[in-house]
Amino acid sequence: MMEENINSIESLIERVTDYGKTSIELAKLKALDQMSHVTSSLLSNGVVLVIVSLFAIFLNFGLALWIGHMLGEIYYGFFVVAGFFGMMAIVVYFFMRKWIKRTVGNSLIKQVLK
Repeated sequence: MMEENINSIESLIERVTDYGKTSIELAKLKALDQMSHVTSSLLSNGVVLVIVSLFAIFLNFGLALWIGHMLGEIYYGFFVVAGFFGMMAIVVYFFMRKWIKRTVGNSLIKQVLK
C-alpha cells in the first residue's frame, strides 16, 4: 500500500513537471508568435513609409520648382514649400500631438495583444 502511494506521488510529480515544462514552452511559442507578428507588421509598414516618403519628397521638389518658376526665382518656391511645412508642424504640435500619440499607442497595443 505504501509503495503504491509512493509510485502514485512520483507519477503525479512527473506529470506536474511535464505540465510545467509544456506550459513554459507554450508561453515561449506564443511570445515568439506575437514578436514575429509585430516585427513583420513594423517592417512592412516601414517599407510602405519609405516609399510614401520618397514620393512626397519628389512631389515637394517638383512643387517647389514649379512655384519658384511661377514666382521668378527657384528658391522662392522652396521657401513657400518650407513655410507650408513649418505651419503644418506648428498645427500638428499644438493641436494633434496627443491624438497622434494615443492613436499610435493604441495601434501598437492592439498588435501586441492580438
